[in-house]
Amino acid sequence: MADKEDKNKVKKSTTKAESSESVEKTPVPKKSDKPTQSETEKKKVVSPSQKPSVAKSGKKTHLKVPSDSFYGTGRFKRAISRVWVFTGSGKIEINNTPFNDYLKRQVLCNLVLMPLQKLSLESKYNVIIKTKGGGISGQALAAQLGVSRALLSMNETFRPALKEDGFLTRNARVKERKKYGKRGARKGAQYRKR
Repeated sequence: MADKEDKNKVKKSTTKAESSESVEKTPVPKKSDKPTQSETEKKKVVSPSQKPSVAKSGKKTHLKVPSDSFYGTGRFKRAISRVWVFTGSGKIEINNTPFNDYLKRQVLCNLVLMPLQKLSLESKYNVIIKTKGGGISGQALAAQLGVSRALLSMNETFRPALKEDGFLTRNARVKERKKYGKRGARKGAQYRKR
């Protein structure tokens, strides 16, 4: 019996020694070891300034506005217009195109010109407008508010004249969102008796 116990103890001690050797044999990566090439490729992060620049064909990448310009923002429904007014010969551009070509209708062109005509400044100042969202008529009304606000930032004494014709009033009507369980914003399902 004692011989069997001695053999078991010897076996257990040898397995413990082997397991400790196997643990010691597995290489543990050190902090000083250099990472492999594939690991460095994974860790490379390109900053936005290092990204290759893509040349846009036919589009201006940035807006050139004089430093002495006056700014105003106009909104109507979903349309937003950013407007810059500065001294010049009366040239008006919307999204890098002449405003007559962009708006296409004389009625809409007159809407943009109204604040300038009210103050008789249409031939003394240039206007640059960047607009997006909504339709063309909404963009024209947003541009009108933007021009009015830019003129107001230029000279505070223009306020009574602009306010008289309602050029400084923001029309906040935006389409109400559709609700679940309804056909639209408010309309419910039609009831049918038979």
